[in-house]
This record gives sequence, C-alpha cells and structure tokens, in this order.
Amino acid sequence: MYCPFCGAEDTKVIDSRLVADGVQVRRRRECLSCKERFTTFEVAELLMPRVIKSDGTREPFDESKLRSGLQRALEKRPVSVEAIEAAISHIKHDLQTTGEREVPSRLIGERVMDELRELDQVAYVRFASVYRSFQDINEFRAELDRLEKKAAQTGESK
Repeated sequence: MYCPFCGAEDTKVIDSRLVADGVQVRRRRECLSCKERFTTFEVAELLMPRVIKSDGTREPFDESKLRSGLQRALEKRPVSVEAIEAAISHIKHDLQTTGEREVPSRLIGERVMDELRELDQVAYVRFASVYRSFQDINEFRAELDRLEKKAAQTGESK
C-alpha cells in the first residue's frame, strides 16, 4: 500500500476491524518512512460474469434487465419492492458464486424462475409462458399441474 502523503511503498497495519456488517475491512495504517497515519477500506471485488446469449453473442451482465423482467412478471401482484430487491440480490449472489467468467442467459432465466416460483406463482407462470414460449393452453396447463404437484409435495398452499 502506497502512503498517500509521501508515496513510500512500506506501510504497516496498526489496526483492522470489520465494518458495514462485515462487508468491508477498515485498516488503520502507518507509513514507515514519514510516520503519517491513514485509513483504508477494503471490499472484496466480486465481478458479475458476462452473459452468453442464445445466439452466441456475449454481453456484460445488466442488472436493469434483470430488474425489469422481474417487475414485468410481478406487475400488479402483491409483492413488495423489498422482496423484489432480495430476489435480485439472490440471483446476483448465485451468479457470482458460480466462479464462472461467463454464464449462459438460460441459467439466469432459470434462476429468475426459481425466485418467482417462491415469490408469486402467478408471476412465475407469466414469466415461464414467455420464457419457455408456450404455444397453447396445454402447455400452460402442464406448467400449472407441475406447480400444483410441487406444492402438494412440499405441503404449500399459495
């Protein structure tokens, strides 16, 4: 770490502690050359993987696309903004922890469906109908049957 006062490379850590709910490390440092003290904050840099589209093109992950897709599916549904933001955080965390530099867009779509299934089943079916390109009412019925079967197995009633 370079000293911000004299530019020397040698500094020592005097004190370290976690801040911001354990997301950051605050370090108190002292320059070994000029003896000045300063504080640094360290945060783990977890990069979002690039997205491989179905046509093979690659683009940076775009959180606004994720948010708009969730909001479109959840339009006029009784789901709080906090729940939507939590779902976005879960999806982003899942993508970051894959350790991959690139992920197929299909993986993101599946993670969105998993979150929507938990948040609101109507929104889930809305999203699934577009995402999976349902062609007729039978495909809707099959998806509803799968939802009912899963709810019966887990003892849910939403």
